[in-house]
Amino acid sequence: MSQLTFPEFEYQRPDLDRLETAFNQVLEELKTAETVNDAVAAVEQIDAIRASVATAYNIGYIRYSINTKDEFYREEKDWFDNHLPRTEQWRVDYYRVLLDNPHRAALEAHFGQQLFDSATLSINTFRPEILAELQEVNKLSSEFTQLRGGAEIEVDGKTYNLSSITPLEQVADREKRKEASTAKWNWFADNRQRLEDIYAEMVKLRTTMAHKLDYDNYVGLGYANMNRTDYGPEEVANFRRQVREYIVPVAQRLYERQRERIGVERLHYYDLSFRFPDGNPKPTGSPAEIVAHADRMYQELSQETGDFFRVLQDRKLMDLEAKDGKAPGGYCTFVNEHQAPYIFSNFNGTSHDIDVLTHEFGHAFQVYSSRDQRPMEYNWPTFDAAEIHSMSMEFFTYPWMEGFFGADTEKYYYSHLAGAFRFLPYGCAVDEFQHHVYENPDLDNAGRNAIWKRMEAAYLPHLDYSDNDHLQAGTFWQSQGHIFSVPFYYIDYCLAQICAFQFLLKDEKDHASAWADYVKLCKAGGSQSFLELVKLAGLENPFEDGVVKKIADRVGERLFG
Repeated sequence: MSQLTFPEFEYQRPDLDRLETAFNQVLEELKTAETVNDAVAAVEQIDAIRASVATAYNIGYIRYSINTKDEFYREEKDWFDNHLPRTEQWRVDYYRVLLDNPHRAALEAHFGQQLFDSATLSINTFRPEILAELQEVNKLSSEFTQLRGGAEIEVDGKTYNLSSITPLEQVADREKRKEASTAKWNWFADNRQRLEDIYAEMVKLRTTMAHKLDYDNYVGLGYANMNRTDYGPEEVANFRRQVREYIVPVAQRLYERQRERIGVERLHYYDLSFRFPDGNPKPTGSPAEIVAHADRMYQELSQETGDFFRVLQDRKLMDLEAKDGKAPGGYCTFVNEHQAPYIFSNFNGTSHDIDVLTHEFGHAFQVYSSRDQRPMEYNWPTFDAAEIHSMSMEFFTYPWMEGFFGADTEKYYYSHLAGAFRFLPYGCAVDEFQHHVYENPDLDNAGRNAIWKRMEAAYLPHLDYSDNDHLQAGTFWQSQGHIFSVPFYYIDYCLAQICAFQFLLKDEKDHASAWADYVKLCKAGGSQSFLELVKLAGLENPFEDGVVKKIADRVGERLFG
C-alpha cells in the first residue's frame, strides 16, 4: 500500500481511449473465461482499470474543492464533467457480461450476491443516448458548486463565505444574528434566479434521461442510481409517515422548549441556530488543539481507530479549516489506488467542527476498514448504510466531548442529541419534496417553491419567515446541495439516524458488544444490501412499523427527562 502523503499523490488525466481499449480486452476475457479462476482474474483487472480512473477523479476533485479558484484543477473538473459519463457504458457492459457469464454461480459464490443484485439494477441506468444529458447535469452541478464556493457576504465591513458566516448566526445578540442571517439569505435571494434555473434544467435533463431509459419519471431511475436493491418508494413513504406521526410532535416540543429557553415570543429563522441564552456550546481549542484531542480520543476509543487517525495525520489526508475559495460543506472520499480515505471540512469555530470531525471520521474509518474488499463496489456500502457508520461514530465519541467543550459539555450533549432528533423531519421534507418534483417535472419554479412550503407545513410547522420575503416564498431548499447534485440522497441520513440512535442505546447498555457490532459493520463495507447490513449489525429495520415510535419514545425520554 502506498505511504505517500496526499500532496505527493501524482495527478494525471486518464487516457480514456487507451483505458477503454484495455477494458474491452479484459471484458472479452471475462466473457470467454474457461475457468472460474480466469473469470475472477478478469474481474480484478477490470477493478484495477476502473480504480485508476476513480483515483484520478478523486485527487482532482479534492484539490479543486480545497481551492475552487485553482485554474488547473477547475479545468480538470470540467474535463471530468464532460468525459466521465463515457465510462458509464463500461460499467453497464461489464455488468451485462457478469450477469450472463457461464461461471455466474461460481462468481456469486466467490464475490457474494450483492454485486449481482447491484448489477441487475444498474444495467438499466445507462445507454449511450443519455450521454449528453449526463454531461450537461455534471456541468450544472459544477456551476452550482462554483457559485456557492465563490459566495461573498458582507457584514459590518467584513466579507464571509457560506461556511465562515455561520458563527455570526449563533451570537447571543438577536439583532446581530438577524443581520448575519439576513445577509446570508440576501446572497441566496440575489442568486435565486440562477439557482432556480440550474435546478429546473437539471430536473428537465434527468426526466429526459428517465424517459429514454423507459422509466415513467426520474424517481425510478433515481432509486436505481442510489443502488436501492431491497426497498423502494412505498417503504420510504411509510417511513416518512411514521416520522410525521411520531417524530414531528416531539420535535415541535423541542422547538417550544428552545423558544422558552432563549426568551423570545416567537422563534424566527434567525433564532433557530441559537440554542442557549448564554450561547451555543463551542470548542475551546484552536484547530490544532482540536486535532490533538481527537488523536487522544481515537487512541483511547480503540486500537483500530487510534492507528487509523495517525494514518490520516501522517499522510495529510485531511483539510479541515475554512478558507477563501474553498468549497462549502464537508465530505469523505476514497483515493482507490492509494487506499487512502480523505476528509474535507470547513472548521468555523462552532460545535459543527466536532460533529464533522467525528461524522466524516466514521465514513473514513469504514472505508479504510473495508479497503481490501473486492470487487471495488464493496469498498463503500450504499449511502443509507454508509451514514450509519458516520452518525454512530458521533455517539461513540460522546465520552471524550469534555476535552473539546469543557464547561459547555452538557450543553453539547443536549444540543447534539436534540439536533440529531430534529433533523429527521427536515430530512424527510427534503426527500418528499424531491419525489413531488420529479413526479411533476413540468412544474415551474413557483410550483416547486409551493411544494417546499407544503413540506414545511407538514414537517417543520415551527418555521417563521414572516420578516423575510425570500424565505417566505418557499426557497429554503435552494441552500441544500444534495437536492441539486445527488437526487434522493437525503432520506439515507434519516434511515441511518434511526440506526445510529440504536447504536447509542446499545452502547450505553454494553459498550464492548456495541463496538464489536460497529466494527463488524464497517469491515463488511458494501458486500451486502442496506437491510442485510442492518441485520448484520444487530439493528432493527427502520422501515418496520413500531421502530420509529420506539426511537421517538426512548430518545424523547432522554431529551425531556
